[in-house]
Amino acid sequence: MATANKKTNLLGLSQGDLEQFLVARSEKPFRARQIMQWIYQRDVDDFDAMTDLSKSLRAELKNDAEIVPPEVQARHDSKDGCVKWLFSSGSGQAVETVFIPEADRGTLCISSQVGCALDCAFCATGAQGFNRNLTSAEIIGQVRHAIHELPRRDNGESAITNIVFMGMGEPLANYRNVVPVLELLVSDWSYGMSRRRVTVSSSGIVPHIDKLADDCNVALAVSLHAPNDELRDQIVPINKLHPIDTLLDSCWKYAAKRSNRFITFEYVMLRGVNDSLAHANQLASLLKNKPAKVNLIPFNPFPGTEFKRSSLDTIRHFQERLRERGLVATTRKTRGDDIDAACGQLAGKVRDRVKNRLGQKNPGQKRKNENINENKDMRISSV
Repeated sequence: MATANKKTNLLGLSQGDLEQFLVARSEKPFRARQIMQWIYQRDVDDFDAMTDLSKSLRAELKNDAEIVPPEVQARHDSKDGCVKWLFSSGSGQAVETVFIPEADRGTLCISSQVGCALDCAFCATGAQGFNRNLTSAEIIGQVRHAIHELPRRDNGESAITNIVFMGMGEPLANYRNVVPVLELLVSDWSYGMSRRRVTVSSSGIVPHIDKLADDCNVALAVSLHAPNDELRDQIVPINKLHPIDTLLDSCWKYAAKRSNRFITFEYVMLRGVNDSLAHANQLASLLKNKPAKVNLIPFNPFPGTEFKRSSLDTIRHFQERLRERGLVATTRKTRGDDIDAACGQLAGKVRDRVKNRLGQKNPGQKRKNENINENKDMRISSV
């Protein structure tokens, strides 16, 4: 029995890949720009409605292509105005996306993986384990759905002014699928966002930081969380592959390619772990006179964690010390914690392939080492 041809999902294709798809069907490359405008600017997924395309092309697209976003499983609204969506990723799994409204901006925090293999000790996503990378369609689909569903601002523009890859997963471990999304976010034919308003947050996969500066130069945030290798090895295991000196050298090169724009260093405040004034002094010594700013993040608890949030006074004193030493330092306001949508709380629904492979419930350091090795494999294969 003959089987139907598998259709190509146009959602998430880069402009170059969409042009190749069309040229293979004897169409002009400029048709890609028209289709991108229909999908992203006009929110259309019906080929018949794309009226500036020829009837023959529309018929061919209906036969060979589709526009399929990820399925939305649930929506949760916080008392402070934040919105969290749960997107299906198959096999009973799901990833989370959060919208954070403020008076002068609206930030969408999107996910790039089903879980995360890096196993940072203080993160709910890492505690869930890792299953797979999201496709470009699954990533950009989060953005498209949020733009469609959220009410527009008073000036008629989208509620979303900023997009951050700070949801579930390590974006640079899914480099192959994340970069096309970055291109779509900044392209004039799709969302046309400023590169300054699109931020990739990484725990520090150095080869891909170097590559990103050339491939799609957007804002970069680095999850540092410790001012020395001994401590960072314990709470951010990827540090064993890319220690702080190597990571910072890559960051300064990235900043130079962005016309000396700042790199944001994220630093979660863990009581009695990394929050002393001695730690603040070490951090200041690392970053002083560099294109850096520090974003202090009050730890957000999740079930099973051993960590506690630093006190407000401790965070304030830590921030003041950084400022005394000449750094730009801010403290992130906790938002959406009543729906588990705050920083570090996103967990979704993940079947942990690493955990299943090891056959242990809490393999501890053995699991951390395994995750680091798996991430190393992904780093090589995803270029």
